[in-house]
Amino acid sequence: MLFQAPTVAPKPADTPKPEAIKHMPNDDPPVAVKRSIRVGGRPLNYTVTTGFMPIRSAAGETEARIFFMAYTLDDPPARRPLMFSFNGGPGSASVWLHLGTLGPRRVKMLDDGMMPPPPYEIADNEYTWLTETDMVFIDPVGTGYSRAAKPEFASKFFSVNGDIESVSEFIRMYLGRYERWASPLFLVGESYGTTRAAGLSNHLFDRGIGLNGVLLVSAVLNFQSVRFADNNDLPLVLILPSYTATAWYHKRLSPQMQSRSIEDITAEARRFAANEYAPALLRIDGLTPAEKNSLLDKFSALTGLSKQFIDQQNFRVELGEFNKELLRSERRTTGRLDSRFKGIDRDAGGNSPDTDPSMNAIRPPYTAVFNDYVRRELGFKTDLDYFILGGGITSPWNWNTNNAYADTSIPLKNAMAKNPYMKVWFAQGYYDMATPFYAAEYTVSAMQLDPQLRRNISFSYYESGHMMYIEKNSLRQIKNDAAKFIADSLKK
Repeated sequence: MLFQAPTVAPKPADTPKPEAIKHMPNDDPPVAVKRSIRVGGRPLNYTVTTGFMPIRSAAGETEARIFFMAYTLDDPPARRPLMFSFNGGPGSASVWLHLGTLGPRRVKMLDDGMMPPPPYEIADNEYTWLTETDMVFIDPVGTGYSRAAKPEFASKFFSVNGDIESVSEFIRMYLGRYERWASPLFLVGESYGTTRAAGLSNHLFDRGIGLNGVLLVSAVLNFQSVRFADNNDLPLVLILPSYTATAWYHKRLSPQMQSRSIEDITAEARRFAANEYAPALLRIDGLTPAEKNSLLDKFSALTGLSKQFIDQQNFRVELGEFNKELLRSERRTTGRLDSRFKGIDRDAGGNSPDTDPSMNAIRPPYTAVFNDYVRRELGFKTDLDYFILGGGITSPWNWNTNNAYADTSIPLKNAMAKNPYMKVWFAQGYYDMATPFYAAEYTVSAMQLDPQLRRNISFSYYESGHMMYIEKNSLRQIKNDAAKFIADSLKK
């Protein structure tokens, strides 16, 4: 999940916040319970372990405790794979992948992914990845129940590099404590979790931990490709095919275009973006009247926006502006994480939506279900607030870069060169506006990989959004695609 981390430090409080008087996690032994579900008509017996892993300084002082939940198959076959999973933010807990697609239990959404009425429910996940691999869900420091041991230690973990280093240390310690050094190893991250996973792939290798595969769900490795800013036209070009997909979904294109498939229409949008739109932006104030009118016609035809609006924006339509404008005549907005969702604002004016309707639809169900599940089913008791998204990042996030555009695609490239057996898989949603699919494709192209290494990368696409698995068909498809990727990555 990609959201804006704090850019200024919070003011010190005069009195302790509620969090300060709740008991902090300690080094008590993890809690393990045995569970079972039926998958394909057969029982799947497994053990769930919940607990904290201490993260210590070189001097041995505990600086943080990372909360984790591990699912291991009972009576496993030899060389059972192990997958470490986390979500993004920065500042997001691992709950989305955990209770959305990977785990044996999942949050019940409507089949199309829309929010059901409360109270929210949990259900067996017939598409769990536990059939393929054991899984460890990691909540980085500042997310979930994970905390710095002292407030002054927190900023050490709230950076691109500090986050990677602490999660790497967790993985090293888990492999040792649970004797999994001989297991085939995988990482799966979502959104900013893909930024983390790409950086981890190289960091872990340099610590002697080679990966079999890295699974990147709704990927963003190079933030220049998604951050709208003055003098950065790249996101404008890379999000345009997502505008086309969204307009197609909401039936805002011409009848002829609406009759085409999502694959066909987005392929045309890619061609327009690369061959006509991007070159035009390089000389936008020098277009002849005929060139400008031709560009307006094609831009409008592919996005469902009026020529007048595009002209007024000088061809630079940022995401918030698109989400507000596309359905303005219906007095509706479109979602950021999933543009299939419609929102209702205070009024139809303005330049951006009041809120993200797709975030509104998923946050309450996942929050309520996790808090009920961890206590009643798994027996893990605590008064700590489980930070689903935000709330635990207490100092500005350090992007470890001078130009504000973090980029872990180069560490991933380096890891692939060092470990040519490692496979990489990108899972992208057509209606994901936070991490657009074309931006992920561009990032891979810009890595300039040797052809032999480029063959280790594959892509899959889903007719859903950022959390594509909330939609039932995509949930089934991503499981099948992941199972194939894992199997292919284990071939000698």
